[in-house]
Amino acid sequence: MGLFLGLGIGGIVLLVCSLVFDGVLEGVFDGALDGLFDGWLSLPVIAGFVSMLGFTGAIVLGTTGLGPGASAAAGAVAGTGAGWLTYRLSRALARDSSGAAPRQSELVGSAGTVVTAIPAGGYGEVLLRLGGQPAKYAATADAPVTLGAEVWVTATPSSTSVSVRAVER
Repeated sequence: MGLFLGLGIGGIVLLVCSLVFDGVLEGVFDGALDGLFDGWLSLPVIAGFVSMLGFTGAIVLGTTGLGPGASAAAGAVAGTGAGWLTYRLSRALARDSSGAAPRQSELVGSAGTVVTAIPAGGYGEVLLRLGGQPAKYAATADAPVTLGAEVWVTATPSSTSVSVRAVER
């Protein structure tokens, strides 16, 4: 049982090392292992297989009357399943395409705060959030807007300026 528990703990340690030292092994060999640790031979997949093999083998050996061979076989089946799930999860995370860069046109209709007063017919500055990040833009308005006022973006005439109107409450 000690061997199985050692494999299980070793797999967890390997997983932690693969998360902490991600890409270090590839960097050490300077591209000689180009793509070797991607996919089925990635460290998280191997760690999942080894830890599940060990822990499942220990559970089967400790709770049933089966010997070490049958426990290792059960652990190998469970380890293969854990490795496959780890592989599928890592591929799904790598394919995630929802991280598209925000576009300037997405500012229209968003709220912001005036950080430099906007005179009638002139430019001031507003603080807006684009993609969750604060960004300062030059702003124009039809009527003067005071410092600290809340505004709505009505148009984006250029990549660095917006047209706004004051929010009336």
